[in-house]
Amino acid sequence: MYFIAYAMQLLTLICALGGSALALLQLWQQRGDALALIEKVHWAITGALSLAAALLLHALFWNDFSLVYVASYTDRVLPAFYRLTAFWAGQPGSMLFWAFSVAISGSIFALTPAYRRLTPATRLWYWGFFYAIMAFFALILSCWSNPFEMQSPVPPDGNGLNPLLQNPGMIFHPPLLFLGYGGFTVPACLALAQSLSGGEGEDGWHRVTRPVTLLAWAFLTAGIILGMWWAYMELGWGGYWAWDPVENASLIPWLISTAALHTLIVQERRNKLHRVNVALMCLTTISAFFATYLVRSGVVQSVHAFGDGSVGTPLTVFVLGGLLISFWAAFAVPARGRELAGIVSREGFLVMVCWLLLALSVIILVGTMWPVISLLWTPEPHGLDANFYNRVCVPLGMLVMLLLMVCPWLRWDGGLRDAPRFWLALGAFVASGAAFFFLGYRQPVALLAAAGSVACLACLAGLLASLPSLPGKGGWRAVGAVGLHAGLAVLVLGMAFSGPYKQEYDLLFQNGKGVQQAGAYRVELLEARQGRAVDHDYLEARLKIYEGDTLLGELTPQRRMYDKFGTMQFSEVDVVPGLGNELYASFLGLDENASVLIRFSVEPLVNWMWIGGTLMCLFPLLMLARGRKKQTPAAGGGAPADDGPQA
Repeated sequence: MYFIAYAMQLLTLICALGGSALALLQLWQQRGDALALIEKVHWAITGALSLAAALLLHALFWNDFSLVYVASYTDRVLPAFYRLTAFWAGQPGSMLFWAFSVAISGSIFALTPAYRRLTPATRLWYWGFFYAIMAFFALILSCWSNPFEMQSPVPPDGNGLNPLLQNPGMIFHPPLLFLGYGGFTVPACLALAQSLSGGEGEDGWHRVTRPVTLLAWAFLTAGIILGMWWAYMELGWGGYWAWDPVENASLIPWLISTAALHTLIVQERRNKLHRVNVALMCLTTISAFFATYLVRSGVVQSVHAFGDGSVGTPLTVFVLGGLLISFWAAFAVPARGRELAGIVSREGFLVMVCWLLLALSVIILVGTMWPVISLLWTPEPHGLDANFYNRVCVPLGMLVMLLLMVCPWLRWDGGLRDAPRFWLALGAFVASGAAFFFLGYRQPVALLAAAGSVACLACLAGLLASLPSLPGKGGWRAVGAVGLHAGLAVLVLGMAFSGPYKQEYDLLFQNGKGVQQAGAYRVELLEARQGRAVDHDYLEARLKIYEGDTLLGELTPQRRMYDKFGTMQFSEVDVVPGLGNELYASFLGLDENASVLIRFSVEPLVNWMWIGGTLMCLFPLLMLARGRKKQTPAAGGGAPADDGPQA
């Protein structure tokens, strides 16, 4: 049966190579008579990968340990939903899921009316690039990372799933990332296609693929937010972002794609930055492959990485080749429009937002690769710690928030569009900053970020009040954009307090009992006991938390030792949730004298981050609504008649 699955991967490789070669041959011969056949190839690819994915899920569900992959990441006591999500627990399975995500994205796009309106030349170029990417995936799966490798004799049980991955956040975090990565493949390929075909007489690639781009960005955002929540709830250190290399790797495509979304507004409204946007959309997809290289090549060490893999070299070649093709195609786009307006204009601020986001991505890239870069002058490479990123990246992120606070009130050509609301936003910034300062929150960057978040929310409220009536005139799209940015402001507000103002206490309870003071809170240890679950032993502490004489809740953090993971210990934290301070406890250890060590943290406004992140993922769905069709501005880039707020 699994020979069929491997044959499906080979069929994908053959179809993708043949489809790409035939598309390029048709372009070279200036013919289009085989276009219908080329378009049907994607159904064969999608069908083959769907069957391969279904067979892997079958093996995972039924504990078929004849597959090396199943034996490596599952066992007989693992619940069924964790067995199925082991699909993306390891390198081969995650590569198959990513390839499947790309195939599904391409198939859905091929069914849209917008695709059918493209010229034959653009479609041929599109499939040439799309099938080349699918061929690369199939080559990886067939040669270096095959999830259907068999073993004999068949072991009676598997190795089990890493306990860190047995968490609801990790059920959804990886597939959402891959759906985001896969979705961006479609606009990247179409951007390259229109660059080389000319795209005469058809809608621009950014309009044609707008729904795919927004959904991909929402999926990628949701994946990153869930990854942060998983780190906060599962790793037991009370934080959510450690600037780990693999965390950074997923952030780089998000920063580049977010920059592209803002410069695409300039292209849509002002007929400028065509080359820049082609390059940015292609860089988004290439940086996703680079993220995969970091996770799977063994070039950096990370709690998330898969270790030294065999796919590092082909991924490197693919990334470098993709960069060359992308910049070549971007420069093939003819220059259009006038020069950009001055800095103090909506154009100028959107471009500055783009540059700041790109600067962040470059800094994070260099910092992540620093152990490799430092090999050039020292045999003992070293990485950069979280302090470096916090000192450099956090201030730049704060500047992005301040630019977004001002941008809506500027005209495209310069000057204020709505002076009263601009002064309202500025007043909210000053007033909230002064209030936070007098309340004792005086760390400069955190203070500015918090005040900027409040001012941005005030600005967005004013912007919402100035929107056209719903649902006409693109109103839902504009509401989606306002809600998305409001979610970002709420998330940044949570970050501004939860990071710098977190209070952390290591509480030692002698003889397994007693009361300890942790700032304004009293922590009482009721008992510490040992227990046994299906596949692990655990130590559990029962804690009561008081503020004054008020009981706030009871916490039961655990320390777990799983049967198949030797002496490794895993933390299972517990929290008393709140919109103000969230109380967080992890069980650090128990010594021979029965003394219990508990790490107790006070996390201010941390849940605002999850609320803001959720808004950022949901509001782009409103932006999928079709607004009124705008005419492309003239080549001169003159301002459109309506200078009101735009999504």
